[in-house]
Formats: sequence, structure tokens, C-alpha cells
Amino acid sequence: MSDAPPVLELREVAKAYNRGKPAEVTVLSGATLTLRRGELVALVAPSGAGKSTLLHIAGLLDRPDSGTVRLGGEDMDGLSDRRRTAARRGEIGFVYQAHHLLPEFSAEENVVLPQLANGTPRRAARERARDLLGHVGLAARADHRPAALSGGEAQRVAVCRALANRPRLLLADEPTGNLDPATAENVFDVLIGLVRETGLTALIATHNLDLAARMDRTLRMAGGHVA
Repeated sequence: MSDAPPVLELREVAKAYNRGKPAEVTVLSGATLTLRRGELVALVAPSGAGKSTLLHIAGLLDRPDSGTVRLGGEDMDGLSDRRRTAARRGEIGFVYQAHHLLPEFSAEENVVLPQLANGTPRRAARERARDLLGHVGLAARADHRPAALSGGEAQRVAVCRALANRPRLLLADEPTGNLDPATAENVFDVLIGLVRETGLTALIATHNLDLAARMDRTLRMAGGHVA
């Protein structure tokens, strides 16, 4: 077994909203998980169980009220917002249920922009974008804006954007939730193929038990805990 630290560790993570008020809602209560390099893990839970909150904390978009978040063995909670942003930009890729592509930019430009924000030279960023889009069968659609793409095509662009900066961790929140079954299967095949080829670690929240069964293991959420 490798001595490398886990890609992602959450230890006893707790999160509540409206803290200290009568309407306080506890979403996470002692949530703990460990993901190692190359793992493809499903996160399954009913709506309202805290999947999105867990992913936001794991992805450094939010801070827990208590507990520890480690990325590659480094404690993220004590970092400044600036350093957390840098870690999030370079180490973590996100895919959401809605593609959230920038409508005024082409598919290629949507994959180029996060690279430019991470300091990649424009020429290298364009080459990376073209390579990724070609890999998912969208080379001929690279200059199309999101409005001219189908739902499945737009989500494949979103997958490329998430992988543009070569992250070590991919987080996906119901990435096929807005797609019909056939298109969802296609997008998921693309997603799994890229994860396997690049060797990155992925945590994918999904309601689809058939898709979850194709991953290495499944985590379930209940009562603010992960099992």
C-alpha cells in the first residue's frame, strides 16, 4: 500500500446554519471520509441530507463549524482565504448538475478561462482545451457557444473545464441529474473514462444507483454522518 497521504480527508466535520438561533439546522454532524489516489467514489443520499454541503466543504467553497479538512495531507482549515482559493483553483475540479458555462464564450474559451486564471499561458491553455474537447468528441463544436450545444454536449464541456487545470480531486454534484437516461449514460461514460485515464480521485454525488454501482465504492449519508 502506498505511503502517500490520502487525497482528501474529512474528520468529524460539522456544519449548521443559523447557528445559535431557534431555527438552527444541523446539516453535518461528525462527517468523516477518506479518499485515496485513483478512487472513484459515489456519494448517495436523499435530498436534504447534506450532500451539497459536504461537497462544498470538501471543495473549500465553505468552512466547517468544526472538524478537519485535509487535501493531500495538508490541513486546509488554517489557511487564509487567498491560499484556499489557490488550492481550490489548482487542485480541485468541480462538475455541477447544471453546466454553468459562461454563455458569452465558446466551448473552447470556457475550458481556457480557468487555466488563464491559474497562470497557464494562453497558447498552452488553448492546446489543453482542444485536446480535452477532442477527447470527449467535441472537437467540431469547440467554437460553439453553450446555447448552440445540447445538454449532453454542454455537460461534457463542463467536465473538460473541471479537468483543465489537471486537479488531483474531482467533485461532482449530480452531474447527470438534468439529462435524459441515454445522455446521462453517455456523459457518465466520458466522466469515468477521463477519471480512470488521468488517475485522479473523484467523489460523485448521485441519486442513480446504477451509476453508483459502477464506481469503486459507495458512501451513504444519513443523520449528518457518512457511512
